[in-house]
Amino acid sequence: MKSIKRVDWIEGVPKPRASYSSLVRAGDFVFTAGHVGMDPETGKVAKQLETQLHIIFETIKKLLESEGGSLDHVVKTTTFLTDASYHETYDRIYRSYFKNGYPARSTVQTKLMHPDFKAEIEAVAYIPKKSSNT
Repeated sequence: MKSIKRVDWIEGVPKPRASYSSLVRAGDFVFTAGHVGMDPETGKVAKQLETQLHIIFETIKKLLESEGGSLDHVVKTTTFLTDASYHETYDRIYRSYFKNGYPARSTVQTKLMHPDFKAEIEAVAYIPKKSSNT
C-alpha cells in the first residue's frame, strides 16, 4: 500500500533484533515499535532504569524527527514496566520529555522479553505530511 511506509531502522537508534519495523507511517499517523534501553552504538542493555528510559525517549524522539515531527506530536504512549516500584522514576523522566502537554498513556507492569529490560515504550504520533503545494 502506498499510504503505509515502514522504516526498519535509522542511524542513531538501536537496530531491531527481531522481525519488526522501528517505525510505521500510515497517512498522518506515525507508530513506533516498543523500544527498550539498548545502547544504539554497542547494542548493550543499560543497567540503570534512568539510563534505559533516557535511551528509549531519545530513540522515539529521533524516529519522530526522521518523519518531520517531535515529541510534541505524540498523542499516545504505552509503557511496560517490569516493576511497579519504577513508576515514580518513570513518571519524573516522562514529564521531562513532554513539556508542552502530556499524551494519553497506558502503563502496564509485566515481564519483558529480556531479563535486563526494565521498561519498553511505544508511541503514536500525529505528524501531518507536508503538502506538495507549499
